[in-house]
Amino acid sequence: MDFESALEVWTAYHADLRRFPYDAYAVLREHGPVHAAKPAKEDGLAWYVVGYEEARQALTDPRLTRDVTKLPVADRPVEPLAAIGLHPSMLTVDPPEHTRLRRLVSAAFTPRRVEELRPRIHEITTGLLDQLANRDRAELVEEFALPLPITVICELLGVPAGEQATFRGWIRDLFGSARDRAAVRSASAALGAYLGELLEAKRARPDECLVSALVAARDDGDQLTDAQLLSTVTLLLVAGHETTVNLIASATVALLRHPEQLATLRTDPSVVEGAIEELLRYDAPVETAGARWALEDLTIGGVRIPAGAAVMAVLGAANRDPAHVDDPHRLDVRREPAGHLAFGHGAHYCLGAPLARLEAQIALPALLDRFPRLRLAVPPERLEVAPTLSLRSLRAVPVLLN
Repeated sequence: MDFESALEVWTAYHADLRRFPYDAYAVLREHGPVHAAKPAKEDGLAWYVVGYEEARQALTDPRLTRDVTKLPVADRPVEPLAAIGLHPSMLTVDPPEHTRLRRLVSAAFTPRRVEELRPRIHEITTGLLDQLANRDRAELVEEFALPLPITVICELLGVPAGEQATFRGWIRDLFGSARDRAAVRSASAALGAYLGELLEAKRARPDECLVSALVAARDDGDQLTDAQLLSTVTLLLVAGHETTVNLIASATVALLRHPEQLATLRTDPSVVEGAIEELLRYDAPVETAGARWALEDLTIGGVRIPAGAAVMAVLGAANRDPAHVDDPHRLDVRREPAGHLAFGHGAHYCLGAPLARLEAQIALPALLDRFPRLRLAVPPERLEVAPTLSLRSLRAVPVLLN
């Protein structure tokens, strides 16, 4: 693959290239850690960072902002997260406002609260696998990878069981691979109205759910405003399911394509936690971090980036940088952890990372133990990846169970 062909991973949508972009990333990295390209169907250039150390810099450099309101009005891009109620939120502001919001949310979304979910995650996982028993085929995304984190986050937020099916419909319209603008607007309005009512209900009748804890969260008298509560709950909903769906689906496919690694994971439970980290590195569920914009001229990896430019840290490429990890294209569930950027880095490191890890650590071994003959029902090259540069989202993963 030549450089121009590799550059099309961003400049044009090619299903085969998007299905497995890592060869293209390797070619691009040989020509440098940062490249300017015009994203498909968009105007203007963006600077894509494919080197590991350079991506870490881009994720923490204070000269790069997540807050579009800091840019001149004439150069201000449309905030894509606004359509789903995530602007402004922790995702779209910088310190010190980001620090304040994260501190308040972290007070409610504690490691102890996540760990307390372990028995319930086991229970939900077992129930989903029970529904697949005595069947020959299944669709892994729709029947396992998606309902597990959706059920967990709904229960965590306090969404009643009888309303979770409707909730899942809105989420499918918002984040599904066949989105259209009308469906997104409709689902966003319905979800926003529902969450607003949920917030009011929990404020009037507090319980043990996360929404009640967020309503009550205070720090030296400071607390979240209603708008911040709504955007935070929406953010937790998004982060609480999307990353985990992609992780479970992509990790399963990776293991099925590497039977020797699958056998290791099945026979040695002690490698599970390290295996999840390797799978996160190998095929990160978030391929490209959200855009950051240059507040001034700056240089990353020897490349000058002009003020106002969009900078994209390509996490999937950075995690396979041979300058950071040996033999990066090899999946090795026993690999000594070298660190990865699958959940980002710095102030915007994913708040839901512990929950995603816990769900994957429970779900993957349970799936593999229940179905020892699990295998793909179609060749790997026929699996479709949703047409987005940000997420490694498989549309469907048909599998044979027995």
